[in-house]
Amino acid sequence: MNEQELRGLVRSVIARQGAVAAREATQPGAVPAHLHASHVMFALPADPQVEGRCLIEPAVMCNHCGYCKSWGH
Repeated sequence: MNEQELRGLVRSVIARQGAVAAREATQPGAVPAHLHASHVMFALPADPQVEGRCLIEPAVMCNHCGYCKSWGH
């Protein structure tokens, strides 16, 4: 599989997942994704000793993914 075929495969999977999410979002009683509890971000105090480092893996620089400030989603 070359890079172009891989990109096409990734695009098709993303499109399918987007269609599924859109269908689920229109179900009665569905909660919009941005309001779901799995997307809540906790407020963590800054620690000057670990400034710039990942809270979960201190040997790695923080890339601001937010994983450590959420329920892990």
